[in-house]
Amino acid sequence: MTFSAVIVAAGASLRAGPGVPKPWRDLGGRPVLDWSARALAAAGVRQLVVVTTADRIGAAQALLSGLPGLVVVEGGATRSLSVRAGLAALDGPPEEPVLVHDAARPFLSGEVIGRVLDALATADGALAALPVADSLRRGEDHVTGSVDREGLWRAQTPQAFRRHALVRAFDAWSGPEPTDEAAVMAATGARIALVRGDPRLFKLTWTEDFEMAESLARPAREVRMGQGIDAHRWGPGDGVWLCGVRIPHDAALVGHSDADAGLHALTDALLGAIGEGDIGQHFPPTDPRWKGEPSATFLAHAGALVGARGGRILSLDLTLVCERPKVAPHREAMRASVAAILGIDSGRVSIKATTTEGMGYTGRQEGLLAQALAAVELPAA
Repeated sequence: MTFSAVIVAAGASLRAGPGVPKPWRDLGGRPVLDWSARALAAAGVRQLVVVTTADRIGAAQALLSGLPGLVVVEGGATRSLSVRAGLAALDGPPEEPVLVHDAARPFLSGEVIGRVLDALATADGALAALPVADSLRRGEDHVTGSVDREGLWRAQTPQAFRRHALVRAFDAWSGPEPTDEAAVMAATGARIALVRGDPRLFKLTWTEDFEMAESLARPAREVRMGQGIDAHRWGPGDGVWLCGVRIPHDAALVGHSDADAGLHALTDALLGAIGEGDIGQHFPPTDPRWKGEPSATFLAHAGALVGARGGRILSLDLTLVCERPKVAPHREAMRASVAAILGIDSGRVSIKATTTEGMGYTGRQEGLLAQALAAVELPAA
């Protein structure tokens, strides 16, 4: 259905505390106004009129540049005057549906837009609303009575009407400042449909509302786990690389690169957490480019892949299984090394060591085993 929309963003925002007006406060990295405007654009609005204060007209035009049929106009001293200014800026057929929406309700969905528009097929107007679920009481500093909540609704926006009908209703209005457009239309005897709103479509009114809105504005995230296991045999040498730290020793680990089993296991754990295969796929041991390569290159690559997916590393847990060398004296240097390679806090890195009490190839000091777990937070699929 073709429709136009008016977003009211000209209020003084006095109840929201100090700072810029509500439509211009940051929410999830962008102004509150931007959320509703782009939701309407995504729903297919033909023309979008934004009503704001005179000093914000240029900012609104710059912010919303490119949105369908964008017009930015100056509002009035009251909400009803601002709505009338928005209606006057609309073109198109008089019977075209128009949605009136508060910029301070940023979490507008296509589903709610569709429901209020569909309701115009059998009604003169429609508003999104939610039934009152809480018990209601009268009183000031103490309870003086109760209010029956049966049949009571919490009105939201958007509210939908045929443009010519809403303009005529405003022209006929002679009462005090109306609470919303539905009240103006109802005064003419119009039938206003109630359609299901959305609990997330609450109005930003008080300072604490912005804290709740910020939690909703964050993209959905999920935690993914990955495991990495690596082993290298001992060979001739005078030192070993473990987690990017060179430890003097009477042997060295044998491998195509620097054979840092700790960093190899951590690399595989990160790759596993994001579903990107294993270290051998990214750095084949048959490729001469990686001969003697510091394993920090591999771990940094895995960390960069996590970042490219919009993720962040929550924690790394590495266990080194060997009889010698002793890991404890070097543990903090290893943690710092891993943290520096990945650009994370060392508090997110755990490094432990254990022996197998002389059993198996690690007990016989034929090789060293590293086992790692990684927890990564990613945008939800």
